Amino acid sequence: MSQISKQEFERLPLRVHEFLAGVPLHDVWAIDLPSTRSGITLDEFLRTAGTRPFSCSAVVRVLMSIRLFVGWLLGWDREPPATERESLATRLTSADRSRSLALAGTRDGLFRVVYRFENEQLLEVINRTVHGAALSALVETPSAYRFYFGVYVRSVNRFTPVYMALIDPFRKLIVYPSLLRTVRMSWNQTFGGLSG
Repeated sequence: MSQISKQEFERLPLRVHEFLAGVPLHDVWAIDLPSTRSGITLDEFLRTAGTRPFSCSAVVRVLMSIRLFVGWLLGWDREPPATERESLATRLTSADRSRSLALAGTRDGLFRVVYRFENEQLLEVINRTVHGAALSALVETPSAYRFYFGVYVRSVNRFTPVYMALIDPFRKLIVYPSLLRTVRMSWNQTFGGLSG
């Protein structure tokens, strides 16, 4: 599992590239998953694995608890007024809406669903620190599957770049590697892949 280049990610035939045109791609990660059969979709993986695909390690849970406590104290996590107007869901076309397997605005933990296609899901969070989006995509390769996790960040104020600089070391060194390890473990438990 590793952070990959934006160029590699942008070559993939994903709706998100056009959909989020103008929204900065902060970083993108990928993890290869073993192929036990062809035709597995991201939607099948998410439905079959349930809540397990993105479980958190104890260290990540502690970091998230600290972050949420600080956010509660400072009011960072309150959604600003007019969230509906600012939501990325306003960019959805009627074709996007009919193709989506989940209703835009549906809660998914700390996030809201923008769309969930067969092999691509976009979630967003809007608060007083960032307007962020998390893209998950599953691509079948000739010998395996590749799971991509992209993070988009739109500034909501002058604090956004400072906030991102403060949390980046934790995201890159602890949180995302841990999340991607749990994706691999969930994949292996769900589809009988090799352990690791």
